[in-house]
Amino acid sequence: MEKQTLPNATAVLVLGICSLVFGCFFVGLILGIIGIALSGRGRKLYRENPALYDGYSSLNAGFIMSIIGTVLGGLYTLYFIVVGGTALSILSNMNQQ
Repeated sequence: MEKQTLPNATAVLVLGICSLVFGCFFVGLILGIIGIALSGRGRKLYRENPALYDGYSSLNAGFIMSIIGTVLGGLYTLYFIVVGGTALSILSNMNQQ
């Protein structure tokens, strides 16, 4: 009996890698969220019957990298909002004087 490859295992791995690479842009946040969403079905199938499926290691690695990429993208977004708000506040105070 030949094992089947988990659905979206390669796609989740690619999305996880891209979310890390593009983590300093807003794209990393989006790619990480998509990777996490796509990994759900494959993780559920593997938990139900691990003997039937192959490729869980790449699915799990992509899932973990997607989580890290999402966190980095979220931190970058928060940083951008804080720095942008601070810059706007400083410019606003300079214009009032």
